[in-house]
Amino acid sequence: MTDAWWRRAARTVLGRRTRLRWVHLVLGGALLMPYFLLTTVILTAFAPDSNPFSSLGWQLTTFVAALPLTAITALFPLVRPLEATAARSLCGLPASAELATGPATSWDARSRASLWYTLHLAVGGLVSGVTLSLPPAALMLLMVPFADASEARELGWPTGFTGSRTVLAPLAALAVLAVVVAVAVGAGALLARCAPALLGPAPAERLAAAEERAARLASRNRLARELHDSVGHALSAVTLQASAARKVLDADPEFARQALAAIEETSRGAVGELDTVLGLLREGEEGAAGAPGAATAPSPTLADLDGLLDRTRAAGVTVELTAPGPLGAVPPVVSREAYRIVQEGLSNALRHAGPVPVRLRVGEDGQRKELEISMENPVSGTARGHRTGGGRGLRGIAERTALLRGVCDWGPDGSVWRLTVRLPLEVSR
Repeated sequence: MTDAWWRRAARTVLGRRTRLRWVHLVLGGALLMPYFLLTTVILTAFAPDSNPFSSLGWQLTTFVAALPLTAITALFPLVRPLEATAARSLCGLPASAELATGPATSWDARSRASLWYTLHLAVGGLVSGVTLSLPPAALMLLMVPFADASEARELGWPTGFTGSRTVLAPLAALAVLAVVVAVAVGAGALLARCAPALLGPAPAERLAAAEERAARLASRNRLARELHDSVGHALSAVTLQASAARKVLDADPEFARQALAAIEETSRGAVGELDTVLGLLREGEEGAAGAPGAATAPSPTLADLDGLLDRTRAAGVTVELTAPGPLGAVPPVVSREAYRIVQEGLSNALRHAGPVPVRLRVGEDGQRKELEISMENPVSGTARGHRTGGGRGLRGIAERTALLRGVCDWGPDGSVWRLTVRLPLEVSR
């Protein structure tokens, strides 16, 4: 236990972290020197009799007077990332410490960076002074027992250790060195403790970072819905088309050829939509929106609904569409989301009910100023209980509806499964 205690104490006093913190403090003292010299020139101009280089009182006065200059220069935005990089490399901060990486853009961040810079240079100047003055004094004390008293007085060595007290001089030297180490360790610990509070992100920056993360998460969720709806529908349709073609390949070759052509068209459309989503990912990650080849196909809207229904019918599903008014007049944002909702509704019918008749109604409600989507398909008791999917389709419909502040409802009604969605039109006009 005793050996372990001494090892921990030795690591605290002489370990790598303490040495790096000492380097950081000495760098602060070096950065203070230009301010100290400038302040010396100014004080000498106003007080010609002053001599900051030989008077301890004037040195302390100059030291204190130089600190406001350091605080003013630290208001520049780029001071914070530079000091944060130095603190992160040399202060031995814990892994959980969060320091800002960008320039200080607000006055709150600049004032905290200014306070840190002033503290770094002030404490670093004191530690540098102690480092430069006390070790030579300790060396003199170590040499006192071996020097003649008259020679010591001529050299200006300490004269308090004469006669029998000379044996105390080495002990005093060790005490002086202990003071140097204690000051360096304490000052380094002080800066390490203050760094997260003074160099960390401001509350406004933390809020902006949280909003950015939320926006990225929302974008990923949106792209996940796009992939699920487009690729999931295509795979469901292709599965039914391939199954139908296999069953009638010998009896009805013409129908099999039509099914294979529908598989080709469905797959080609799914690949195009997949390229669209991957293009959005590339633009988001590489910022290549203006680069050659970055353009992607537009997302499908209700104007492309006929093609979607034709591919679904090719899978053996009878789809009856009722659209009282023109669908091209629907606002683009609502039209895109409505297309995906219809696509996912048809996919659910294919996966969970099979090739059953589907009645689809898409139209505007002039009084409520809403787009109403209604989809019904018969469901047997067996099919209703057979749900091998993860249920993300209906969740995606709910998310798309909530995004436009609409309402949706689904569920069995007797022997019919009904999906109803209402999307406000005024949101995007």
